[in-house]
Amino acid sequence: MSIKEVVLVYGGELAIDVAHQLESKKPSSSSVSCTLRNASERPKTLLDYGPDVLVCFILQTIENGNPTEDGGACARFFKRKSHPEDLLNGKFSFAVMGLGDSNLLLDRQTTTAKDCNQCAEELHKRLLALGGTCAQELCMADERTELAEVEPWIELFWSKL
Repeated sequence: MSIKEVVLVYGGELAIDVAHQLESKKPSSSSVSCTLRNASERPKTLLDYGPDVLVCFILQTIENGNPTEDGGACARFFKRKSHPEDLLNGKFSFAVMGLGDSNLLLDRQTTTAKDCNQCAEELHKRLLALGGTCAQELCMADERTELAEVEPWIELFWSKL
């Protein structure tokens, strides 16, 4: 089924900026509608989206591998052990972008974006475990590298639609 709507779910101050950047890069020729939504805004209602919607989660990891306050609500909702394994069957497809800062880690010399994006990595794995359909590879960006991973991921994101 073709995608008719993209919902950008952001969690964190930096995530808001990246969500706006992602929205602004939407090709003018695209008929896909794009909506921004705070991750803390009743996460259960995300389950109302059908297979013609792509939900892009943009989550920021802060100190000690924790999500931001906004992002935490969404992450906790999907982490619930009470969810059935087929919760996302027939629902939206998804993409996840993680934003972290390896400068916050103790060993700054050998750390990478993977080491500072635990929230996005955990959410991505959990959405797959719940029967979700992944529309694009997980993006893990690092503020230390000035989020160099974001722009190529955004270009690929819109090219797939």
